[in-house]
Amino acid sequence: MVAAFGTVTDSRLDDIPRQQVVDQLALPSLTAAADGDQSFLREERVQRGDTVMELLRRLGVDDAAAVGFLKGNASTQTLFRQLSPGKNLTARTGPQGELQTLVFPLNGGKDQALVVERKVGPDGDRFSASEQVLPMETQVVMKTAEIRYSLFGASDAAGIPDSVATQLADIFGGDIDFHRDLRKGDRFAVIYESINYLGRAVRSGRILAAEFVNNGKTYRAAWFADPAGGENSSGYYTADGKNIRKAFLRSPLEFSRITSGFTSARFHPVLQKWRAHKGIDYGAPTGTRVKATGNGVVEFIGVQGGYGKVVVLRHQSRYTTLYGHLSGFAAGLRKGTRVSQGDIIGFVGATGLASGPHLHYEFRVSDVHQNPLAMALPSAPPMMSEQLGLFRARTEAHLARLDLIRGFKLAQAD
Repeated sequence: MVAAFGTVTDSRLDDIPRQQVVDQLALPSLTAAADGDQSFLREERVQRGDTVMELLRRLGVDDAAAVGFLKGNASTQTLFRQLSPGKNLTARTGPQGELQTLVFPLNGGKDQALVVERKVGPDGDRFSASEQVLPMETQVVMKTAEIRYSLFGASDAAGIPDSVATQLADIFGGDIDFHRDLRKGDRFAVIYESINYLGRAVRSGRILAAEFVNNGKTYRAAWFADPAGGENSSGYYTADGKNIRKAFLRSPLEFSRITSGFTSARFHPVLQKWRAHKGIDYGAPTGTRVKATGNGVVEFIGVQGGYGKVVVLRHQSRYTTLYGHLSGFAAGLRKGTRVSQGDIIGFVGATGLASGPHLHYEFRVSDVHQNPLAMALPSAPPMMSEQLGLFRARTEAHLARLDLIRGFKLAQAD
């Protein structure tokens, strides 16, 4: 039923003819509620200590045949093996609790799920189980935050996933040293993709645009991928098309503390004598991932004296970087392998002359050691002039969103 009302200035209501109309409205049959087509969709998050039976109970499943299939079918045993806290199970049930569909996300990050379905046939109902790709939806999310103590503290307070905070550090890592340069009151804004299933975020996608204000200086970047491909076909650029990425990252670790800096005289904790330390030591737990700071080729991989397990990369002929005291190397990495900036090449350890787990990182120009935290890093190649028009058309909306949310109330981390 729809009703509309309106008034007109200085109108005389007495002059309007009125008529009473009574009509019988057809109501839907109550028996339709008991129709077998009626179903209920429920979702439950796996809690620590949960069992499959407990989850089915919370999902409203009351179906002995379905339980028997889940327990006895080989293809459904993944459900029991991967029942880890935090996962969301979705079930569609009939009016009496009979299971119609069960969706269980699988490990591996490929948006796949174990799907159990009831098939109705002339010879009775039967169940089937198969691995299927989930129908994901992508939503654009806008968030802003202010730093009081740390990047991750601020992102947590604003409800920003850790993977987005890590991307943020990668994007601006050539201009901002996230180990030393952050200040209380720094702020940032991000426009990023959220990959959703049934309206709930499953994982985070790519940052589309971001702004970081560090010590009063503003840095901005937007993602651009040229569909034509070719050189410099994708990356993060400033509003005028300059590549924000440097040829080298400031640090080969996402987040850690510097335990020894670049100096001409340091007391070596193992050798117990003073000697030059021509690199940077980053303290981090064994197994922490180590990233290549720039595009390059593996020049050496193996064991080398006091460095222990070490990887040496050569970049653009003049530059080399060294990563020492590793506990192990990335799978498939060997001499001659090409790596890209940000690729994982090894893992923090304490091999060689090391008093504890840490990464020793060296940066050399024409075989001369340089302090990577103090030198001006070379820039990555700029965008080609013929790409600028397409870049502006594709990033204008995202950069406008950054302007929009700049005035939002900022989330602060204690």
